Amino acid sequence: MGTQHERRRDAMALDRSSAQAHATTAAGGEAPRARPEVETLTAYSAPLEGRRGLLRLDFNENTIGPSPKVVEAIRAIPAEHYAIYPEYDGLREAVLASLGDRGLSPAHVGLFNGVDGAIHAIFQAFGAPGERLLTTSPTFGYYTPCARMQGMAIEAIPYRGADFGFPFEEILAALDPSGSAAAAAPPRILLICNPNNPTGTRLAPERLLALAAAAPTTLVVVDELYEAFTGDSVLPCLRESWAPCPGAEGMFAAAPNLLVLRSLAKTAGLAGLRIGFAIGAPALVERVGRVCGPYDVNSFAVTAARAALADQAYTDAYVAEVLRARAWLLEELGRAGVRHHAAGGNYLLLWPRRPAAAVEADLRRAGILVRSMAGKPLIDGSLRVSLGTSEQMGRFWEAYRRIDGLA
Repeated sequence: MGTQHERRRDAMALDRSSAQAHATTAAGGEAPRARPEVETLTAYSAPLEGRRGLLRLDFNENTIGPSPKVVEAIRAIPAEHYAIYPEYDGLREAVLASLGDRGLSPAHVGLFNGVDGAIHAIFQAFGAPGERLLTTSPTFGYYTPCARMQGMAIEAIPYRGADFGFPFEEILAALDPSGSAAAAAPPRILLICNPNNPTGTRLAPERLLALAAAAPTTLVVVDELYEAFTGDSVLPCLRESWAPCPGAEGMFAAAPNLLVLRSLAKTAGLAGLRIGFAIGAPALVERVGRVCGPYDVNSFAVTAARAALADQAYTDAYVAEVLRARAWLLEELGRAGVRHHAAGGNYLLLWPRRPAAAVEADLRRAGILVRSMAGKPLIDGSLRVSLGTSEQMGRFWEAYRRIDGLA
């Protein structure tokens, strides 16, 4: 225990040590260092500030906002409910109803703080130092830091040619490294954005399922945030081939290593509320959920998601309007001779005549936000333009023609 004098002496020494540490920090001393993987990491960042009040064609968001029923549902939340931890009963069932629930149960659905939260959790649960992430290039930028923070190696196979075709044979070969001395084990994770952001590249669901079947020890993650605009989901394909059986895996029995990501950000207008879903075999969903907190999805997001899922007609109408605007803009781009690429999703790429950075800045001064693809492989020098309503794309095209010297 020590004498009173010894305890007083130890306390004084601790006070001196704390004071010295404080003085060192105040004088510019180094803060505690993170894991080596984090110390060398470049965080994913996006220019999200100062976007209110502008035409937002930079982050592929819904450009008009959610259903009025969503707003009503949020306003109806009693004030005393703010003090209560969120409850999730019924939300998974609502997701299943929107998907067509044959072959699925609530255990097939994971809830996350946005699909970004799901991606992070997937890497925490399955990524480890020295293991490989296999993906494509260019693709969504958040995959890379999530892999690197786990110390994973990244193999990114480029899309093919001027049309950015999917490198199916190269991916298939990389899933079976037996012929290569450099890679002794299959990739730990295969992550495919379908349609791909930013190239719009699409891969038929049957081919995605073939990749999953070819690599049963690899976790195959299909990021389907933009499937509503082109209908490329693997879920209908799985459902059609499913033979009802008593097993808990349901229609994922043939693909227990497959995980599908969905969101309400791009279609239903809930990007600011952060809610995403992972759909897969219950055993897989449960493992990813182990690394998440018990209350990661907030009550407002839960309420909004239920209301949005109950008003599918609103979402369908928005998607249909975006597709109409897309068809119109593609005609205008073609008529004006603007180099562009549009294959899938609610966005397209175009290559300005003037330097892309200058065009992006001038559009912002005109109240319109687009996203520069500077530094991205294969598409450096292009702009990614999100698609909104016909009126919004008319406004964009009028400004773009003037700014890039087409008028």
